[in-house]
Amino acid sequence: MQLNSSLKPSESFLLTTEPSPEDTDIDPIAVEASFTKPSLPSANGEPVNGKNLGQRLNSLAFQKSEELQKTLLAHQHERHLVILQDFPDPDALSCAWTYQLIVQQYDIKCEIIYAGTLSHQENIALVKLTGLPAQRWTSQVLKSKDLSLYQGCILIDNQGTTSQLMTAVKQAKIPLIAVIDHHTLQAEHKSEFIDIRPNVRATSTIFTQYLQSGLLSLDSSIGQHVKCATALMHGLRSDTNRLMQAQEEDFMAAAYLSRFYDAQLLNAILQANRSKRVMDVIERSLKNRIVQNNFSIAGVGYLRYEDRDAIPQAADFLVSEENVHTAVVFGIVHDEDELEVVIGSLRTAKLTLDPDEFIKEAFGQDNTGRFFGGGRTGAGGFEIPMGFLSGSNENSAYAKLKWEVYDSQIKQKLLKLVNPQDDPIQSE
Repeated sequence: MQLNSSLKPSESFLLTTEPSPEDTDIDPIAVEASFTKPSLPSANGEPVNGKNLGQRLNSLAFQKSEELQKTLLAHQHERHLVILQDFPDPDALSCAWTYQLIVQQYDIKCEIIYAGTLSHQENIALVKLTGLPAQRWTSQVLKSKDLSLYQGCILIDNQGTTSQLMTAVKQAKIPLIAVIDHHTLQAEHKSEFIDIRPNVRATSTIFTQYLQSGLLSLDSSIGQHVKCATALMHGLRSDTNRLMQAQEEDFMAAAYLSRFYDAQLLNAILQANRSKRVMDVIERSLKNRIVQNNFSIAGVGYLRYEDRDAIPQAADFLVSEENVHTAVVFGIVHDEDELEVVIGSLRTAKLTLDPDEFIKEAFGQDNTGRFFGGGRTGAGGFEIPMGFLSGSNENSAYAKLKWEVYDSQIKQKLLKLVNPQDDPIQSE
């Protein structure tokens, strides 16, 4: 693809097509600086012209779309794995589905997989109501799979550090073909294609730009396209806090998706009710919270693996309290194999607080250099494996003692940043 030589790399430009006869009203802002969009070749080598009147994409978006297209051409007729984080959110799920639709044009078959579970009611509703083709591969399922059938893997909305599946994938020597994410770079990746843009608020924005550039032409008469566009709108909305933290590129992506998504379907997803167990965790966080310097910190004890997403929902609730600008909620999550991990979520309304820096400073990194957590604008999270201390919770006294130790340790590390002049551990 040859970019317009009159444009500097830092400049944005418009995508233009011929308007349809019924398009008599044209937004003057949309045509303030019309340039012709470079065409991307399709899977059969023919040019693809996007129908994107008035939508601006920057040169980086076009460059990455071209690179991805070339990568897909090199892997036609293969079978791939799209690996999501253990607990995928709407941003990850919708982007993986979009990727699957794009690569079908290149006769690439891919399976969207995750190792954890869907516990947030909106995620469950998203998958059920749209038919989103994501599969849960537990350790038992993984044992029954022949990984030699796959010629590559793709990481979407993660960089491999939040998926239990990566160990098996590496052992099977499945090459990493693509990493597409909007989080901060976490490690050097030996991948054919890399598109990591921390300045973009949602991976859904990146994938919408792929659509705008012509990698896939959405058709509002195709039900699967409408449902995928709805999923992308949900992912974008979710990761930008209902667009309140969106930047120009995110708004442009939302404007493009508005032509295709189903508003009633999205509303049905958003209206999904919280379960009783989620409400119980929120109640626990209210009872256990301590508030210092406008920080609300709560430990909620032990949770089942299936209830993990109750933690960020509790943090969302606590940060809405008067005189609280930041909330941190954490608990010990255990699965059916008795593996345990401390899971925590941070939500903040304080503009000067960087969740990524705060969490990394509070909890540091393991002996391999991997940070226990990180974040983005307004939100963050952390996961701390418990190692050999996992399990043995049949003895309630021991389980209680173990929780008290972790509860105190997590609070100590947080309060050192909240109240750096004080001793965070006080004897009663």
